[in-house]
Amino acid sequence: MSANGVNAVRTYTAPPRWLLEIAQRCNLRVLVGMQGERHYTFLHDKKIVREIRKQVRNRARACAGHPAVLGYLVANEIPASIVRWHGASAVEKFLKQLRDEVKEEDPEALVSYANYPSTEYLDLSFLDLVCFNVFLESQDKYEAYLARLQNLAGNRPLLVTEIGLDSHRNGDKAQAACLDWQIRKTFAAGCAGAFVYAWTDEWYRGGEDVIDWDFGLTSRTREPKLALGIVRKAFEEVPFASKEAWPKVSVVVCTFNGSRTIRECLEGIGKLRYPNYETIVVDDGSTDGAGDIAAEYDVRLIRTENQGLSAARNLGWQSAAGEIVAYIDDDARPDPAKKITQASGARIYQSRMTETLRIVSPTRREVRPTCSFPIAKQSTFLAVTWLSAGVGWRPSMDLMRNSGKPVTTWIFVGERGSEAGNSGSVRLPWSGITIAGPCGRIGNNRWATARPRPCSRESGRKSTIPVATRRGQDTYM
Repeated sequence: MSANGVNAVRTYTAPPRWLLEIAQRCNLRVLVGMQGERHYTFLHDKKIVREIRKQVRNRARACAGHPAVLGYLVANEIPASIVRWHGASAVEKFLKQLRDEVKEEDPEALVSYANYPSTEYLDLSFLDLVCFNVFLESQDKYEAYLARLQNLAGNRPLLVTEIGLDSHRNGDKAQAACLDWQIRKTFAAGCAGAFVYAWTDEWYRGGEDVIDWDFGLTSRTREPKLALGIVRKAFEEVPFASKEAWPKVSVVVCTFNGSRTIRECLEGIGKLRYPNYETIVVDDGSTDGAGDIAAEYDVRLIRTENQGLSAARNLGWQSAAGEIVAYIDDDARPDPAKKITQASGARIYQSRMTETLRIVSPTRREVRPTCSFPIAKQSTFLAVTWLSAGVGWRPSMDLMRNSGKPVTTWIFVGERGSEAGNSGSVRLPWSGITIAGPCGRIGNNRWATARPRPCSRESGRKSTIPVATRRGQDTYM
C-alpha cells in the first residue's frame, strides 16, 4: 500500500497492536473502525447498548496513544430504517455515548462516525470531523453532493471515508476511470482526504465470503488491477499536480505594536508547506519594536506612519507580487500542515491559514468570514455586494457585538461589474453570521456577530455581510 502512494488505511475492526506497529514502519496512518453499528433494532435493549459501549471502550484502550492511529470511527452506516425506527435523537445520543467512551481512553484522538446520504440529517456536531461514504457514478452529482456536505460540515473537516465502483458489474476500465475522477473531485472540493473502497476484492461480511462484487484495487490473489495504477497517479497529483506551476501567494501581516505575538506568527508562516509564497509585513507605525522583530525574518518589511488597518491592508495588497493575497493577523499562527490552496479565477476551493478559516466557493452561496482570509488578486469575489467604484478596504457599517458595543467593519470590494458564480452577489440564508471565532490565535479567542445594515452611500444597494471586522475606529484587535 505504501509503495503505491497510500498514506492512510481504514479498518472496519480494531487492529491488533502489532498491525499498528507495521503501519507505522510503513508510514501509514490507521483510521480505526469500532463496529458500534447493528443492523437490527437494538437501542431499546439496555444490555446490548452496554455491551457495545464496553466493546468500543476496550478497543479504544487497546489502540490508545499509538502514533499510527489517525482516528476512530465509532460506527459505520447505521441503516436508515433503524434510525427511523428509533428516531434520530436516540441514535444521536447513542453515537455521542460511543464518542465519550473513546475519549475516556484516548482523549486527544479524533473521533467520528461514517455516515451516508440516507441519514445525513443526523445532528452529529459533537464529533471532531464529518465522515461520509459516498457512492455516486455521475461526476456532476458527486461534485454537487460534496458541495452540500461541505455546507453541512461547517467549520469541521470533511473526510470521504468510502468511494469506489464494482468492477464485477462495470468492468476494470470503468472502475479505474470512476476512481480517477472521484479522487480528483474530492480534493478539488476541499475535502480532507478520501478512502478508496477497497484494497482487495477479497471481502467478508458476517463471517462469509462476499463473492458477487469486486471493489478492490487488487484481485483476490492480490494481483494489481487497472485501477491501482490510476489511483496511485491520482493521489500523486492531488491536491495539486507536483509538476504544475503553483500560483504565487503573498501572505500579508499588518501589525501595530504587535511585538508580543508577531514572532510566533512569522515562525508559523515560515513553516507553511507551500512551495511558492512571499511574506509581507506592513508595520503600521509601531512603537514597541514589532517592525524590528519582523526584520529578523525572511519577509518584505514595509514601514509606514500609523494610518490604520484599512490603509495597511491596502498597502499590503498593492505591494503583493502573488496571484493570491492571504491576510493573517499578527496574533494568529497558521498550521503548517494546512496548505494555502490554489485559486482559479474567482473560485477559492479551500483555505486554511488558521485553524478554523473557511471561505467557500460562491457557487455554494455561502461566505464564512474569519480573521484571516485569502483573496484572488485579479478577480475577487469576497465582497458580498460590489460597490460602484474602486478597489480596496473601506470603513462601512457599524455592527453590534454581543456586548452591545459598536464594531467598525471593512468590506473588500472588487471592480465594477465583477461576477461571483452565476450572479453579482451571494445570497446568504441567514440574517446574522459569526465573523471572528476561535481561529488558532496566540491570544484570547474573540467573537463578533454581524447584523445586516444599510450599505454605504456610494452604492445605494441593499445591505451586505462584511468580510472582516475590527474593534473600535480602524484599530487592531
